[in-house]
Amino acid sequence: MMIELKVPAVGESITEVEIGSWLKAEGATVNKDEPIAVIETEKATVDLPAPESGTLVKILKKQGETAKVGETIAQMEAGKTEPSEATNPASPTKTEKSSSAPVRATPLAKRVLAEHDLRADAVPATGPGGRVSKADVLHHVEQVAKEKTPVPISRVANVAPPSPTAASKSGTPAREEQVVRMTLLRRTVAKRLVEAQHTAALLTTFNEVDMSAVLALRQQYQEAFQKKYSVKLGFMSFFVKAAIDGLKQFPQLNAEVRDTDIVYHNYHDIGLAVSTDRGLVVPVLPDADRLSFSEIEQAIADFAQRAREGKLKPEELAGGTFTITNGGVFGSLLSTPLVNPPQSGILGMHTIQERPIALAGQVVIRPMMYVALTYDHRIVDGKEAVLFLRRVKDVVENPARMFLEI
Repeated sequence: MMIELKVPAVGESITEVEIGSWLKAEGATVNKDEPIAVIETEKATVDLPAPESGTLVKILKKQGETAKVGETIAQMEAGKTEPSEATNPASPTKTEKSSSAPVRATPLAKRVLAEHDLRADAVPATGPGGRVSKADVLHHVEQVAKEKTPVPISRVANVAPPSPTAASKSGTPAREEQVVRMTLLRRTVAKRLVEAQHTAALLTTFNEVDMSAVLALRQQYQEAFQKKYSVKLGFMSFFVKAAIDGLKQFPQLNAEVRDTDIVYHNYHDIGLAVSTDRGLVVPVLPDADRLSFSEIEQAIADFAQRAREGKLKPEELAGGTFTITNGGVFGSLLSTPLVNPPQSGILGMHTIQERPIALAGQVVIRPMMYVALTYDHRIVDGKEAVLFLRRVKDVVENPARMFLEI
């Protein structure tokens, strides 16, 4: 029985996807629910599983091509275990050997395998369940590079390879260029960042926070917290709590402009910016004001893990009333974060540095963090923005306020 593989609904507002990569070649046998392809949306990467066991007969949409939700992108024949006669052995989409027991790989590993034109069964696997991990692929590429010739970082498109003979004759290194197509996610991020600057009146205000109290709490309770909840007590939960406190006092920062109206949200869905190999994603923590410290930290750890593996669901990246981003994990001292439309504010955290400050008439050394608030000046006045950031500072410097609500 012939089965049409169609693009599934991957989000309420998503109508088009891009074929990220085919994990199976034409003629390959597949098991039910085994991933056949990776499809990219403007928000996330999603595996396309096989609806039944059988043989992948024909691929209709190649890697990099777009397809509408509900459009047929491939055909498979259910129940067959041998390669189809229609298989084209020279198909450029073929990346793995046909096998009834294929080597499995993580989503990120599959992407790196495709970039390097490697098969999963060519890479020694050390990941959970015997799966090939991204680290396995990168280690394999590094070893091959040492033994033979350098492996290109990513697939080059529309670029003629330089002549090694010409380079060696002149005695100067070859000047190379790589033309790599943006992923749909990266193109969407770029579009939204430009949109934010063109449609909103953005302004940024700054302050600095003494992190002494938070560091002392973490040191005092870290072991007990981690033992009970199986997750570390980080900084983000303190800032989520502090931001919600500020948003309740200054609801304009939790609102959005909709045509000629201001829409105030009586809930707090906090977006948490996460950097991945594919670009920036912002999973949303719904009703964050109802969550405890442990629930926030567990959600953050889960988001970070699944973001790295490309397993975030599109619905987890939708919505959000306010965003927090932490450039400090990369060493950023100060930045002006961009608002995520249609939101009206974003809080930027930065690296913690010991700096001399004046305290009670004396110069002392304290662990300080610069914080930044970028806001939409159309509905948020400078006074409200400054007072919001001051409230965040006060709450983080005096964590007891979070519990006493003062």
